[in-house]
Amino acid sequence: MLSSLLQYLLTGLTVGATYGLTGLGFTIIYNTTSIINFAQGEFVMLGGMLAVALMTGLDWPLIPAILGAMAGTTLAGVLMHQLTIRPVRRAEALQYIIITIGVSILIRGIAMLVFGKDTFALPQFTGNTPLSFLGASVMPQNLWVLGVTAVLLLLMKLFFDRTIHGKAMLACSVDPKAASLVGVSVRKMAVTSFALSAFVGAVGGVILAPITLTSYDRGIMLGLKGFAACIVGGLGNPFGAAAGGIALGILESVGAGYISSGYKDAFAFLALLVLLFVKPSGLFGKAAIKRV
Repeated sequence: MLSSLLQYLLTGLTVGATYGLTGLGFTIIYNTTSIINFAQGEFVMLGGMLAVALMTGLDWPLIPAILGAMAGTTLAGVLMHQLTIRPVRRAEALQYIIITIGVSILIRGIAMLVFGKDTFALPQFTGNTPLSFLGASVMPQNLWVLGVTAVLLLLMKLFFDRTIHGKAMLACSVDPKAASLVGVSVRKMAVTSFALSAFVGAVGGVILAPITLTSYDRGIMLGLKGFAACIVGGLGNPFGAAAGGIALGILESVGAGYISSGYKDAFAFLALLVLLFVKPSGLFGKAAIKRV
């Protein structure tokens, strides 16, 4: 009984970490541009699919394929900003949402044409021999997911709190006009946020692909779960997004184990609805106050 619960918790931590990484991508762009990017899940998909394509199509070794996938996805993020967001700057929030949904559909369609509808997998980074922990089994790849997520969160925290570039990105979200008056290039910060967000998504894609496999439509649900993680943790809070993702992952895993795996996705969105009724600002978010 205890070992089963521990197994569900470990599985939930791993899945939740990927939700948290996806949510972190949402947070990076939102903290700089106040845009909700619903194409974030496609960045995760692109990371995994590009790595697989470079390994199987061009016979690249694993590490260069991963680095190439990260570079390619980061470039996709930059292109997304330059071609779709920048031309309509000062648009309303709803227009940005519609644009990002359109970009998401476009990326998914291109991926289907290029990679096909099959499901692919990356090899596990350090073997596939399970490790035993208090009666539960842990795959080495799960430890990679948890470790990489923790390192990325720490780096993002240091970047936004300790660097001029990170603080400039936050300033652009609070008041773009004031930020530009003190010499901050709002356009460069926005491009950087999309590049950084795409990079984080690619990292999530390559570390997740050995566990859950990847396909052209893998980003739909990941994007929705990542957005839910942001809302649960508090929109704009990087650690809140990670905590929200882990909470959703554990809820899904325990619910699937003790109730039914058929309702796995429903648990996360049900929890989101309950939280929005009880605390709309999220677990770690602060209620916004607008002076009139």
